[in-house]
Amino acid sequence: MGNGHWLLKQITGFGFLLMMGVSMNSDAGLFGSGGTSWKEEVLLHDGSRIIVERTVERGGRHEIGQQPPIKEQSLTFTMPGTNEKVVWEDKFTEDVGGANFLPMLLDMRDGVAYLVASPMGCLSYNKWGRPNPPYVVFKYQGKAWNRIMLQELPAEIQTPNLIASSPDDEAKKAGQRIVSAEAIKALIAGYRTLEHKIILREAVKGGGITSCEHMIPYGKGGWLGIDWFSDQPTYEACLRFCERKGVSPKDCPCETLFEGAK
Repeated sequence: MGNGHWLLKQITGFGFLLMMGVSMNSDAGLFGSGGTSWKEEVLLHDGSRIIVERTVERGGRHEIGQQPPIKEQSLTFTMPGTNEKVVWEDKFTEDVGGANFLPMLLDMRDGVAYLVASPMGCLSYNKWGRPNPPYVVFKYQGKAWNRIMLQELPAEIQTPNLIASSPDDEAKKAGQRIVSAEAIKALIAGYRTLEHKIILREAVKGGGITSCEHMIPYGKGGWLGIDWFSDQPTYEACLRFCERKGVSPKDCPCETLFEGAK
């Protein structure tokens, strides 16, 4: 009986430790962090090349067996001709739950740097105004990156030249100290959607990120489908709904939904 009792205690203890291990592994699968950095050789539209250092940090909630999403990232490069060190950063934001963008293109004209990025996921797409074609364009001026309209991007800047999809993973797979422009070109050629192979200047008709449900941010990090607003009986009722839900005046869609009915 004594030996049996001791054995039962050992089995019970082992089972408890096994459960603890499963629990810890489950938590690790939902929350985690990790970062990496690498360099890319970026081919500019005029045939010249620059070296861009990129960093990606992953972290946050995710499914078991999948890696965490991109939490924040940066690109660092030296401006040709001036040797100015320039940094573009994409920080974690609560409303999206991570970083906002997939950088696609970095190029320059007349000593001015331009960066084209695609919103990363439907929340980011809605946050940045549901652009179609699905690009957010930045121009480096006055020591800062400012968003500009796609029409302001010089026409000759039209070819993506950065690793966009899972860039940290692809950089590791490349196995190069500096991922070459040729390797990046080959990766981009394999992308499925045309808007990621070339910078389009006309709207995309359905598919891809442009098919994301139209959502409106409210409160602190919440989102509501556009139907919540369009189903309101009047313009005034829509405005009251925006106020109740804490939707900012700039995000409240009532002016557009009830245009002519005010």
